[in-house]
Amino acid sequence: QVQLVESGGGLVQAGDSLRLSCAASGPTFSRYSMGWFRQAPEKEREFVAAISRGGAITYYADSAKNRFTISRDNSLNTWYLEMKNLKPEDTAVYYCAAGGKIGLRLTMSSEYDYWGQGTQVTVSS
Repeated sequence: QVQLVESGGGLVQAGDSLRLSCAASGPTFSRYSMGWFRQAPEKEREFVAAISRGGAITYYADSAKNRFTISRDNSLNTWYLEMKNLKPEDTAVYYCAAGGKIGLRLTMSSEYDYWGQGTQVTVSS
């Protein structure tokens, strides 16, 4: 069983930066692909960014490209989402997710096995 705990959310102004962290407990962390998703009020959960098991492959939603960076530190069982130039439309609850399936489709929330509880990011204009 893998448990995920997000941290780093908060209230910021447009143009600011935040770094979200997701700490994982449990064995074989390095075997999991990791993703970040978000859900704004009255909207469906959407893909933000993901990183492959070994860290060689990263993938971003168009809304995150050139502003967000996903990374992982397998030695700390933690992965991160660096967010720059935040916009009000980035306001959402952000969730981290882990999936152990080989060939996992990184953008598909249904492919992930474990989820964190979410952390709120609010960007004021």
